[in-house]
Amino acid sequence: MFNVGDKIVYPMHGAGTIESIEEKDILGEKQAYYILKMPGEVKAMVPVAKAEDIGIRNVIDKETAGKVIAVLEENSTEMSMNWSKRYRDNMEKMKSGDIYEIADVVRNLSFKQKEKGLSTGEKKMLLNAKQILVSELVLAEHSSKDYIEDLVENKISTSFAEFNPERQASNVVKKFIPFNGTGTET
Repeated sequence: MFNVGDKIVYPMHGAGTIESIEEKDILGEKQAYYILKMPGEVKAMVPVAKAEDIGIRNVIDKETAGKVIAVLEENSTEMSMNWSKRYRDNMEKMKSGDIYEIADVVRNLSFKQKEKGLSTGEKKMLLNAKQILVSELVLAEHSSKDYIEDLVENKISTSFAEFNPERQASNVVKKFIPFNGTGTET
């Protein structure tokens, strides 16, 4: 059971705060609902009796947040070359609600995007995974959304450069063009 003011995670939606617990009559059935305030001024209602089954959990603590951020600093894990299998695997990780799995999806899809781009479906998944990750880290770190978004991007860029130096160098001109002393080609 959660209480008003608790910081929680609603799988596939992100982190929020329990604003109130209200009894509602929906389709002739009265039950208690958590009224959740989610990022972007979104509100959600979750039946109290089904909260655990849905996967509602408390937001991670600051120490765990540091471990989650460390996941972003690691090399990508192996993903299927088959787009539909990769999408299903990543969707399962997202549905699990496990913050480490979500960080894994963010890192892996970010690396793939930097390497050769993503399909429209995977771009949407990456955007959603980042929103979920950032929303929880904001509450765990007691920080701003902008700061956490920058932190996530910086960690991913740094680890991508570390683990994929050949990809970074591919954007650099590899042909040396000599110049004479006047600054024109010889």
